[in-house]
Amino acid sequence: MSLLDRLNDDMKQAMRNKEKEKLSVIRMVKAAIQNEAIKVGNSSLTEEEELTVLMREAKQRKDSLLEFEKAGREDLVDKIKNEFQILETYLPKQLTEEELKNIVAQVIEEVGAASKADMGKVMGALMPKVKGKADGSLVNKLVSQLLA
Repeated sequence: MSLLDRLNDDMKQAMRNKEKEKLSVIRMVKAAIQNEAIKVGNSSLTEEEELTVLMREAKQRKDSLLEFEKAGREDLVDKIKNEFQILETYLPKQLTEEELKNIVAQVIEEVGAASKADMGKVMGALMPKVKGKADGSLVNKLVSQLLA
């Protein structure tokens, strides 16, 4: 089942259950996916493209959450946290730091990286493998640590 199909099913269920916040988030994600499809000129997106849009939406929530916490806007913090939790149900299961460290070490060995100068090669080979399953800043941090 594609992400869009799953969103449609969940949207119908949210309507039946009168879950306004969930319905709002699902509609927002569907609109973002449809807008991206229009932007690239296709009638539909591949699963990878859908995942990219979903990750972008989740990252926006994370960034907003940090800003609202800094500003002391607890009313908005709770709203964004709930939105992020709803989005998380559609994201792939996140890798643990230990699993990620193993993958990073394996990629470093595969590309023959020896120093921080090879970081670009490592990141280029690594990111497609962990896309959607790990936060980019954590990946960057682990690569830096293992290349140091």
